[in-house]
Amino acid sequence: MNIRDLRYLVALADHKHFGRAAEACFVSQPTLSTQLKKLEEELGVALVERAPRRIMLTPVGREVADRARRILSDVEQLREAARRATDPEAGAVRIGLFPTLGPYLLPHVVPPIRKRFPKLELLLVEEKTEVILRMLREGRLDAGILALPVGDDQLHVEPLFEEPFVLAVPELHRLAKAGPLRLEDIANESLLLLEEGHCLRDQALDVCHLAGAEEKAEFRATSLETLRQMVAANVGITLLPVLAVKPPVPRSPAIELVPFQGTAPSRRIAMIWRRSSALDGFLGKLAEVMRDLPAELFTAPGPDKPRGRGRKPAAA
Repeated sequence: MNIRDLRYLVALADHKHFGRAAEACFVSQPTLSTQLKKLEEELGVALVERAPRRIMLTPVGREVADRARRILSDVEQLREAARRATDPEAGAVRIGLFPTLGPYLLPHVVPPIRKRFPKLELLLVEEKTEVILRMLREGRLDAGILALPVGDDQLHVEPLFEEPFVLAVPELHRLAKAGPLRLEDIANESLLLLEEGHCLRDQALDVCHLAGAEEKAEFRATSLETLRQMVAANVGITLLPVLAVKPPVPRSPAIELVPFQGTAPSRRIAMIWRRSSALDGFLGKLAEVMRDLPAELFTAPGPDKPRGRGRKPAAA
């Protein structure tokens, strides 16, 4: 048994197709198939159920694949620990971000990261929260930047900042010129929300419940940009996280962004990694860079120019 064959098995478990698994492993399909048969012979059990039109792992095959993922993760951490021993701030780090944060946060954090760690290879993956958590547990990511709460005792949580929401309304909406809002000002309103699976949907629903608002059920968006376009088209109103309305994102003249009074509804963002990670010390340094963002990034903009008080990132 060797690491290569375990990698082949995990690829087959992921792709459920010999051709795609072989392509992912950069080998020919016959090579992958032959090595998996040898692995089955060595273990004395059938790992793969081969049918004309589909490939499935047997129950023991799924168990072996799960164990193989953990082994491969440990091996990768061992290699990374060795690389870091010679140069702690070099090498690659794999970070996952969810879609309603990644495009809006990265322009602000990538330049200072590159300045602070010039030898670092930053590998970024954009996925929904549940996928990032699974990839973290399987060792396919080193860290994730996610919205709290995250309930997993095996993961270390390093708070980064708190991001307020603003209300995005069409320019002729009754709330467009209302000034800073109270939550009760949006009672009885119907808000456009994202489809199931986006953490921003759950966060917006929490605000709706607090305010007495509800979802505009006949429409669910697949992205934050679709929500923005629907507001501009006068289809409805929505909540947007403040980073999604900051430069370099262009302002739409058809949308008014209305801030909230006092403690605005917000989401807490944290960097998360495995407690057992060999990169623990380095990831803590990386989190420090991400936490040191300008306070004005978290100030809700008004109709023409930023207004209101700055909101400093939450302390760790």
